This record gives sequence, C-alpha cells and structure tokens, in this order.
Amino acid sequence: MPDMSSSAALAMTHLVPLAEVDENKVTPGVLGFIVFAVMALAVWGLMKSMSKQMNKVDFKEGADPKAESTAESKAESGAAPAEPKAKQG
Repeated sequence: MPDMSSSAALAMTHLVPLAEVDENKVTPGVLGFIVFAVMALAVWGLMKSMSKQMNKVDFKEGADPKAESTAESKAESGAAPAEPKAKQG
C-alpha cells in the first residue's frame, strides 16, 4: 500500500505548474483590491452626500434689487419702464 505522503507529494508535483508565480510579474494582490474597494466606498458615500446637499438647494432666482430701483427711478423721471425679460426654461 502506498504511503499517503508520497501520493500527496505526487499530486502536488502535478499541481505546481498550474500555480506557478512569476516573481518578475507585478500584480495588485489583495492589498490593491482592499485599497480599491475602500476608495470605491468613499466615492459612493461622497456622491450620496452630494446628492442630499444638492436636493436642499433652491435654484429659484430672487429679484435683483438694483434692477428694481433703476426701473423705479426711470418711472419717476417719466421714462417708460423696461419690460422684464421672459423666463427661459
């Protein structure tokens, strides 16, 4: 009966060519994956936060006080008031 350690050694010799690692080849490895995953999670969190902040912003533009005072002064002096521009959008 063959020894178990010899059959295991024989199996390992057949599997070694499949698992050869070239020492001259650079790969990112597990550390590279972890760094990439952390950066991806950070970007996802920042995008979620930015989306929340952008939803709070009110994009409606208020009236320009300088334009109103100019229109009032022209109306008082007898000039025709300027027509407000039509809103686009």
